[in-house]
Order: sequence, then C-alpha cells, then structure tokens
Amino acid sequence: LAGGIILGVALWLRHDSQTTNILYLQLGDKQAPNTFYVGIYILIAVGAVMMFVGFLGCYGAIQESQCLLGTFFTCLVILFACEVAAGIWGFVNKDQIAKDVKQFYDQAFQQALMAESETNNGKAVVKTFHETLDCCGPDNAIGAITPLWRDDLCPKKDSILKNFMESSNCHKKIDELFSGKLYLIGIAAIVVAVIMIFEMILSMVLCCGIRNSSVY
Repeated sequence: LAGGIILGVALWLRHDSQTTNILYLQLGDKQAPNTFYVGIYILIAVGAVMMFVGFLGCYGAIQESQCLLGTFFTCLVILFACEVAAGIWGFVNKDQIAKDVKQFYDQAFQQALMAESETNNGKAVVKTFHETLDCCGPDNAIGAITPLWRDDLCPKKDSILKNFMESSNCHKKIDELFSGKLYLIGIAAIVVAVIMIFEMILSMVLCCGIRNSSVY
C-alpha cells in the first residue's frame, strides 16, 4: 500500500501540468533544465519496487520462509540506502533546480525582448511561462515595467493598469512552484523511510521467531 501511494504521488508530480508545461520547453537548441525529474524518477522506482518487495514480504511471512524474509530485509536495506542518497542529493540541489529554471527563463525573456522576427521562439517560451505561472517578467526593474510596455507577453487582464498592478514576477513564482513540489517529495520520502524502518525491524523479529520456533 505504501509503495502504491508513493508511486501515485510520484506519477502525479511527473505529469503535473505546471511542471510539464515548463520543463518540456525548448529555446532554440537548448532544452529546459529537467534536473527536477531525477528525484521524481527515483520516487517512481522506489514506489514500484516497494510494491513488489511488499508482496515478497507477505508471501515470506505466510510461508514462514526465512529465505524470503531475509531477501525482503536485504531489498529494504538497499531501497533505504537509495532513498537516503536521493534525499541528500535533493537537499544539495534544491536551490539549484529553481536557479537553473530561472536562468532558462531569463535567457528566453531577453530573446523575447530583442527578437525582431518570429523565427526566434523566445516569445513563445516566455508566454508559456507567463500563462502557466500567471506571472510577468523577471525579478528586476525591466521585469517590473514589462506589463506596461510589453502587454503582449503577459497574461491578459481587463486593462494595462490592472495588468501592471496584479502581475507578480516569475522568479518568485518559479521558487514557489519548485519549493512546493520538493516539499511534497520530502514528505513522501520521510513517510517511506519511517515505514521501511518498521518493516526492517518487524521482518527481522519475524525471521528470528521462525528460526527459534523451528528448533522446537
């Protein structure tokens, strides 16, 4: 059940419309940074393997097989080690993920402002960011006045003044998007880690109990 929940959360994060709209963008030959998906794929793998290992543990307990329970325990230790490694990786890279996406956005924004022809897709990339995150412009002076002089790049409001008053910068929105998603990944990882610790303890207790009972 825990493996199924983790797998479901990971698949939801993987196919979330906001992240997929942004991370599948391409600016010329440059692909949007998709480091964020590394953590998601690890969660998907852990969830799927947990489901398989869970069946292994249940079958081993029903059959009272020390071999299956030992294999179950070994698989849990490996999964736990992978999860700890993924957690450390996520903690180290949590700020870098948003930073890379902001740099990608800034490059697209510069190209959108400088573009003189439709051959440059910077404008399309920027508009996708703006419409997906409901924001307009980077976190600087140019970004602050963008809704006034480049309303073609920003989500449409009733008036230019309203567009200016209600628009928030995209750097802040990108930070909010990825911090929220990484927060969910962190919660899922902690829940899985706690469940795994209990599973390892109980599987060893059961294995020892089966071994001791076989003596009599």
